[in-house]
Amino acid sequence: MATLANLKFNEMSVEVRGLTKVYGSQRAVDNISFSLAKGEIVGFLGPNGAGKSTTMKMITGYLEPDGGQIHVSGIDVQQSPLETKKRIGYLPESNALYYDMYVREYLQFIAGIHHVAGARVQVEQVIETVGLTPESNKKIGQLSKGYKQRVGIAAALLHSPEVLILDEPTSGLDPNQIVEIRQVIKEQGKDKIVLFSSHILQEVEAICDRVIIINKGKIVADDQLSNLRKRSTTNVVKVSFQEPLEAEWLRRLPDAKTITKVDTYTWSIETDQPDALRKEVLEMALQHNLNINSLQNERQSLEEVFRLLTSANNG
Repeated sequence: MATLANLKFNEMSVEVRGLTKVYGSQRAVDNISFSLAKGEIVGFLGPNGAGKSTTMKMITGYLEPDGGQIHVSGIDVQQSPLETKKRIGYLPESNALYYDMYVREYLQFIAGIHHVAGARVQVEQVIETVGLTPESNKKIGQLSKGYKQRVGIAAALLHSPEVLILDEPTSGLDPNQIVEIRQVIKEQGKDKIVLFSSHILQEVEAICDRVIIINKGKIVADDQLSNLRKRSTTNVVKVSFQEPLEAEWLRRLPDAKTITKVDTYTWSIETDQPDALRKEVLEMALQHNLNINSLQNERQSLEEVFRLLTSANNG
């Protein structure tokens, strides 16, 4: 069993090996393994029911696995659950809160549970960090869903954990609030490990360099975002003309697959042969005296890669 004496020699990390959770005949999490290191912000993605929340609950020690091992900074989660909880900040998807408590009162309560030194100062700092100051004198039950989510994030950060496990952290936030919380996550990720799930794939693209995708309990991808985009079998060429253009002209191009109108002058064209398609667009423009403002390959979105990987494994 890990002890406080040997903990300091373990590098900040999360190690998941052969993790399994079974409900009846369903393997909710099926023998998955991955590692997380200090300074990483990792997006954890998957369709509904894929096993994301179950995995997060097992890492945090709130759910007992049926197989496999989890170590947080060298400590076995099953053998030393309290020691690992001290090092993890967890925002569950449900974000259960005490609605009759005031914001500061609740955070003081959480600080007491974690035996936070200088609790009052820490509470004020975390209120400012997550942008709760305008609503900090209210009862939690009086807050909007977005501000309740901020209270949950504040509670997860309060004891300065080494690891942040955030299940849908931007749920219920408006676009401005999402940008603010995105910045909070980025700042925390500089000297912590952050694993967070989200259905907003643009958020993952904005924050993460690495993505883990789980589907039907199995990991179908664990890679840098730049590498994941290369898995797409479809390329996109975006072309912008000076003149309006009929879609029929583009449909005649031999290597054009799907034509999408972006605006009056701009088109997005899916193709398996981007180099050939660009040449075809240029030849068409010359033949019909069309002026091209721009012609370029478009970066594949995480949404397309996600769809490709999960639909390919849906049997």
